[in-house]
Amino acid sequence: MSEVSRIIDELSREHDGDPWHGSPLLHILEGLSASHAAAHPIAGAHSIWEILLHVTAWKKEVRRRLAGAEAALPQDGDWPPVGEATEQRWREARVRLQEAHGGLTRALRDFPEEKLLEPTNDKRDRSIGSGVSYYVLLHGIVQHDVYHAAQIAILKKGLSL
Repeated sequence: MSEVSRIIDELSREHDGDPWHGSPLLHILEGLSASHAAAHPIAGAHSIWEILLHVTAWKKEVRRRLAGAEAALPQDGDWPPVGEATEQRWREARVRLQEAHGGLTRALRDFPEEKLLEPTNDKRDRSIGSGVSYYVLLHGIVQHDVYHAAQIAILKKGLSL
């Protein structure tokens, strides 16, 4: 198995597969209504919905970087606004997450293995995770998603669901 295939496997496991660490993100999101997702059960913490939009935005940004774009904050923003918390908009947010995940894994399937250790097209800026190799960038998005999935799991427990 190639390293690109292993990274795709890790992305798939954390998103909707069978990860070693526990439940995948999509499993954690099951059973949440728009009002649950928009709630702030922990004062000062982001809502589940805000975190979902953040994860989606960063998956899209990593895909952009794989295509050779210079690093930047995600085009939708680092923490995109939720807006009106309706069931329709909550469904749409989850669909956009799926689309971003699918787009990233498709882009990675076409990514040349020999480029993994090359630096991305940018200078080091820790605030946007730039100036690293593609290998570090890709493992970083897996770590990012697992981190935020854990936050969502804790927020869900705080809602007593």
